[in-house]
Amino acid sequence: QVHVVESGGGLVQPGGSLRLSCAASGSIFSINAMAWYRQAPGKQRELVAVIISDGSTNYGDSVKGRFTIWRDNAKNTVYLQMNSLKPEDTAVYYCNGFIRVVGGPTHEDYWGQGTQVTVSS
Repeated sequence: QVHVVESGGGLVQPGGSLRLSCAASGSIFSINAMAWYRQAPGKQRELVAVIISDGSTNYGDSVKGRFTIWRDNAKNTVYLQMNSLKPEDTAVYYCNGFIRVVGGPTHEDYWGQGTQVTVSS
């Protein structure tokens, strides 16, 4: 069994910064990729950033140059540093891990419960 748990959301003023953390735990054999998604009210869930096991990263167009993703492989943890936040960044942020469990045949998606980020003055 695998658990994915996010932390670090909250209320911040426009132009401010927040750092999100996501830790995966349980019977993990390997993690291929970890990613952050977000979903604003009335909108579809969208990719924010992803980091692959080789360290390569990719970002959604709306956050490029403002957000940074990195991971600590030893801790099975991924971080998202969010700078220059805008009201349109307001959303529930979800962590996703593409994880192979011990004894499992393939990697599968595991999701956290989400953490609210609100950017408002």
